[in-house]
Amino acid sequence: MDKSKQILPLTEAFYYILVTLCAEPSHGYGMMQEVERMSGGRLKIGAGTLYTALNTLQGKGLIEPYPGAEGTDARRKLYAITTSGRTVLAAEVERLEELLTAGRHALNGRD
Repeated sequence: MDKSKQILPLTEAFYYILVTLCAEPSHGYGMMQEVERMSGGRLKIGAGTLYTALNTLQGKGLIEPYPGAEGTDARRKLYAITTSGRTVLAAEVERLEELLTAGRHALNGRD
């Protein structure tokens, strides 16, 4: 079995965090804002949930600390998605597409 599929399904918070980090490395507050924006305000990740998720994702090797640019606030730790994180995210997108296709077919009365 593909190792990336052993991690699936991702929680909604994990999914959005990985999606957020695909564009560029970010700090926690930036991720919280971007997740809320991407979800149209439906999902708001609190600080405790976010930092627990970041520790878990880092422990699984899906994200890693990213050295901040010179002149940025040293208290804001940046994170970046890893190659493994991109692989897992791609597998999750594929899984979600399969779910959507099956649901659409069911709603339209097709097998």
